[in-house]
Amino acid sequence: MADTPILLSHMLNASASANASAGETQSEILDALRDERLAWVHLDGTHPQAQDWIRTELDYLDPQAVEALLDRDTRPRTTVLGEGLMVILRGINFNEGEDREDMVSLRMYVDNCRIVTVARKGIRAINRMDDAIRVGRAPQTAGLFLVRLVEDLVGNIAGFQAELDEVVEALEVEVYGAGGDHLRRRVLNLRLKVIAARRYLGPQREALSKAAVAQSPVIDDLVRRELEEEVVKMTRVSEDMDELRDQAQVLREELSTQLSDRVNRNTFVLSVVSVIFLPLGFLTGLFGVNIDGMPGLRDGDAFFWLCFWCAVLVVCQVVFIWRMRWFKNS
Repeated sequence: MADTPILLSHMLNASASANASAGETQSEILDALRDERLAWVHLDGTHPQAQDWIRTELDYLDPQAVEALLDRDTRPRTTVLGEGLMVILRGINFNEGEDREDMVSLRMYVDNCRIVTVARKGIRAINRMDDAIRVGRAPQTAGLFLVRLVEDLVGNIAGFQAELDEVVEALEVEVYGAGGDHLRRRVLNLRLKVIAARRYLGPQREALSKAAVAQSPVIDDLVRRELEEEVVKMTRVSEDMDELRDQAQVLREELSTQLSDRVNRNTFVLSVVSVIFLPLGFLTGLFGVNIDGMPGLRDGDAFFWLCFWCAVLVVCQVVFIWRMRWFKNS
C-alpha cells in the first residue's frame, strides 16, 4: 500500500469486521469494493498517484463521482448518482499549526456496497471512525456510516461555535466595561474567524438537507430521521454563527464609538483651552510691542495690573463657558 494513496481501508460487513483491526491488503480491499461486501477506503487526495489510482481502480464508479472525488476546490453538496450518493462536506481543521475555521473538505461516495472518502488534510472524524472500527464498533450499513460521520462533523462545528460564543461574551464584558484600543485586534480576529466559518455553514446545511430527502437505497427511514436531526443542529449552528457575526459587528461599532468619544473629548478640551488663552495671547502680544506710547512703560505697577486683568478675563471666560453649559455638553 506504500505506493498507493490509500490511508485507511476496512471491510465493514459482519463476517469481516472481526479482522478489520488487522487491516487488509490492497487486493483484498479492491475486491471488497467491487463485490457485494460493504467496504470503506480512505484516500490521501494530495498523493501524486491519487488521480491515476482512482481513475484506474475505481473506474466502475460514475464518472461524475470520480471527478468530484478528485476536485481540488469543493463546495458542500449532495448529488444522487444512480444507486449511490456523492456527498461533500466540511469539517473543523484540527491540524497542527492551522486555523480551525479554515475548514477541511471531505469528499464521500457512498452506496450500499462501498464507501470511498477522500481528503487533502487530516480529519478528526475519519480518525475516530477508524478507531471505532478497529475496536469492533463498525457501522453495519453505508447509511449508518454516513450518519456517524455527519454527527461527528456537525458536533465539532457546534463545539467550535460554542467556543466562539464564549469569546464574544468575554469581549462584551471588556468592551462595555473598560474598553480600550487593545481590544480592537481581538474583535477583528473574532470577526475573521466567524466570516471564514460561515462561508461553508449555509452550503453544508443545504447539502445535509438534500441528503436527508434523497431518494437513494443508502437512505432508509432510520438514516433519514438521523440526517434530519443533524440538519436541525446544523441550522441552529448556522443561525448562532449569524448572531455571532452581528455581535462582533456591534462590538466593533462600540469600540469605534468609544474612540470617537475620546477624540471628541480631547478636541473639546483643546477648544476650551484655546478659547481661554486666545484673548490672553492677544493681550500679551499687544502689550509686548516695544514702541513708544504703550501705557505703563514707566509705571512700576503696570505688570501687576496686566496680570490682574488677565486673571479677571480668565475668570469671566470660565463663568461664561459654565453658564453656556459647555462642560455638561462634553
